[in-house]
Amino acid sequence: MRLAKFLAHAGVASRRGAEEIIRAGRVTIADKIVTDPARDVDADSGVAVDGRYLEGPEERMVFVLNKPVGVLSTAADTHGRRTVVDLVPSRGARLYPVGRLDADSCGLILVTNDGDLAQRLTHPSFEVPRTYRATVRPVPVSEHALRTLREGVELDDGRTAPAKVRQLRPGVLEITIHEGRNHQVKRMCEAVGHRVNTLQRVRFGPLRLDDLPEGAHRRLKGAEVEGLRKA
Repeated sequence: MRLAKFLAHAGVASRRGAEEIIRAGRVTIADKIVTDPARDVDADSGVAVDGRYLEGPEERMVFVLNKPVGVLSTAADTHGRRTVVDLVPSRGARLYPVGRLDADSCGLILVTNDGDLAQRLTHPSFEVPRTYRATVRPVPVSEHALRTLREGVELDDGRTAPAKVRQLRPGVLEITIHEGRNHQVKRMCEAVGHRVNTLQRVRFGPLRLDDLPEGAHRRLKGAEVEGLRKA
């Protein structure tokens, strides 16, 4: 197995994150630093990260969490603030979030130790759709602004791909995108003259938030995980 994949399966990080850890010289094999993510290894190779030996792949776990406002979408925080990982019991597994939500945003986020799945869900080439519900001001949003959002708007990092947008009621938008730019929904709305007051992710691929209470989580069933892989 490739070293980067071994680290991802061991729950260290996503495949991409594992490659960065390897290239930074933090990984050793038989006590020798290795910087090649493609190096072949197995459970008996003596792989260690920052001096801690890895026994091999953990049981794969995927959780859906309804992230509250104020909780960070990271695995840990140097200032001791609450993170999404703090809200999900790990039972010893090294969990990390799939994608991000701003601290002042809420809603559906995935937490897992499955690096391969995390890579597939977040890499732009797979175009996994994500749906958000945004309350904006001023209201209502004009048909011209809605059409602009659907066709794509110019941002400082390029034009956005076409989006699915509908106004559920005056000032409440449902927006589905498949890109993962920073603060994308907020910037899209601002580009057409509307400031986002609240933002909630209600769908990630085939998964819906539904009635999962704020701050609560549940482990996905095998069929749901397989649905994510196919997404």
